[in-house]
Amino acid sequence: MHELSICNSMVGIVRRYAEGRSVRTVRVRIGAMRQIVPETLVYCWSLVTEASELAGVELLVERVPAKIRCAGCGREQTLNEPVLRCETCPDATLDLVQGDEFLITSLDLAEV
Repeated sequence: MHELSICNSMVGIVRRYAEGRSVRTVRVRIGAMRQIVPETLVYCWSLVTEASELAGVELLVERVPAKIRCAGCGREQTLNEPVLRCETCPDATLDLVQGDEFLITSLDLAEV
């Protein structure tokens, strides 16, 4: 369950950027090719923050589908399964266009 260590790192980042202000919501973007289970991440977030000033802060996860581009034909396609293969030219080289993201995209801070 590496989500627990990810959440510990996220807490440090949130604290640094919140600069002592109260946080309401943390938004993250996770690509489908990342081996992170969003539900587990949310659960671990609640565990890691429960005895801190971030207790009760909501973690909202945006999933980003995996998208590839074929070097052979230039076709882009969104993957429904983690199979990196062009439907047109199965032996071509592929580039992952999106789906490898893991970002904290924003913090909603409480009004002072």
